[in-house]
Amino acid sequence: MKVILLNGSCRAQGCTYTALCEAKKVLEAEGVECELVQIGTSPIRDCIACGGCAGKGHCVFGDDGVNALIDKMNDADGFIFGSPVYFAHPDGRIQCMLDRAFYAGRKAFEHKPAAVIVSARRAGTTASLDVLSKYPLIAEMPLVASSYWPMVHGSTPAQVLEDEEGIQTVRNLAHNMAWLLKCIELGKQNGVPVPKNETGAKTNFIR
Repeated sequence: MKVILLNGSCRAQGCTYTALCEAKKVLEAEGVECELVQIGTSPIRDCIACGGCAGKGHCVFGDDGVNALIDKMNDADGFIFGSPVYFAHPDGRIQCMLDRAFYAGRKAFEHKPAAVIVSARRAGTTASLDVLSKYPLIAEMPLVASSYWPMVHGSTPAQVLEDEEGIQTVRNLAHNMAWLLKCIELGKQNGVPVPKNETGAKTNFIR
């Protein structure tokens, strides 16, 4: 079992990284392999809905790391998406990356559990959680919950670690992720198939 933890912050070892590392420690202690992927500081272009990725599984503009991410996601069993809060929304680059990764490489995500963690100095956390949670909710992915909304507060990594409730919530999230991954693995071993969804219905009220 492997979990990809995606750090959507341009600060490689900042507040979001600190929270993700807490989750990573718990997962590894539970026997789950982890890889923490940094988005970095390079620009990431947004999706232009060109449709060029149809049937390919990769974005036609994937030289900025999106296709490399999709390849990693194909080999993963679960995901944690982490982002700082900017103007009451997630980092714009993680949104651009996930827009394109989910549009072009949806099959890499389907039926795999996902979780979201956000960090902020003070406010905008619930709005950011809502945005990032939309990705797994449209890709048939179980959304892993915790004992509170998975957010940490602080302006520095040291302050984040002082947010005892936030860090506890992150650890509880990781335990729940490990538990669900183990349940899914047992299901596979016992011949439980993934659900087969209905397709074809496209309701459009604009005539």
